Amino acid sequence: MIQGKKGKKVAVAMSGGVDSSAAALILKREGYDVIGVSMKLWEGVEGGKGRCCSLEDFQDARRVAEVLDIPYYVVNMQEEFSKRVVDLFVSDYIAGKTPNPCVLCNQEMKFDLLLKKAAELGADYLATGHYIIKTYDEQSGRYMLSKGKDPLKDQSYFLFSMTQDQLSRVLFPLGEYDKPAIRILLKEAGIRIADKAESQDICFVDDSGYSTFVNSRVDEAAIRTGNIISSDGEILGRHDGIHNFTIGQRRGLGISSSQRLYVVGFDYAKNDVILGKPEELMSTGLVAERVSWVSIAGIEGATRVLVKIRYSTDEHPATLSMSNENGVQIVFDEPQRAVTPGQAVVFYDGATVLGGGWIKRAIK
Repeated sequence: MIQGKKGKKVAVAMSGGVDSSAAALILKREGYDVIGVSMKLWEGVEGGKGRCCSLEDFQDARRVAEVLDIPYYVVNMQEEFSKRVVDLFVSDYIAGKTPNPCVLCNQEMKFDLLLKKAAELGADYLATGHYIIKTYDEQSGRYMLSKGKDPLKDQSYFLFSMTQDQLSRVLFPLGEYDKPAIRILLKEAGIRIADKAESQDICFVDDSGYSTFVNSRVDEAAIRTGNIISSDGEILGRHDGIHNFTIGQRRGLGISSSQRLYVVGFDYAKNDVILGKPEELMSTGLVAERVSWVSIAGIEGATRVLVKIRYSTDEHPATLSMSNENGVQIVFDEPQRAVTPGQAVVFYDGATVLGGGWIKRAIK
């Protein structure tokens, strides 16, 4: 169900893609006064398919706005994006973490800066093409987030840090749809991008990869070399920076070994990369920091939850409790593979998003 009042003005975050175009179409049909707004975040990246922020994307968004007969604006946010998302991405990688910039982009750009820009344009609400359901619970007096209807498109993982104030001013019209229905909706409306491919890559990294991008953004002096060691302390080789490695990595380790070895951890103090056997990738739990609560105000005592430790995995049952490390501790019912510092972890009660945080360390 769409939250809000018909006749109100809504700014739709339009990327030129299928989902945001459908959001604008649905809200227009619902009777909202719709305007389209695109964020210019980054110069178009060469190579690969499905990246956003290209000239073609803005042209597609403008054409959709023309078909829907709605005003359309492009807002240049490149400087803010570089400071709030890209620079943090780079600093986390240099520190040996594996960040998720898409979570940060939603947090810092869409639901902070773009939400403020929507208000400047006179909009009562900002709407996006996320597949997620927002409801209001009268008993608790809180807005709640739940998984969208389409399990293949659920994007609740990316929105765990939204505040109650933000939720009160945001609409998610696609939550009750699946992707095939959305494409049909656009085709029937005569919108030609109905079959457009989805954006899947990080918009600011080209085909040369993360390490090359990070190297291009920092001074050589900021990159520390170190040892590649086995889990029992044997020096196996040298590395040119821990940003070239991530937990679970097997290829491109820069050493020769008769065993199957994986990156199983880092010694941040010594700047060492630690390699181990597949079973050493398993963790019994994790500690998360910078925790946000969405559908609840917090927890008291040990709480049973489902947890998602990266977007591409299923949820797993676990016990959640407050930690003395200024965050939360999660103990899995069954050990999980490749718990990665810097990634987001999200807590669920069934389909409801309770909250989430950022993985600080794995518990072995």
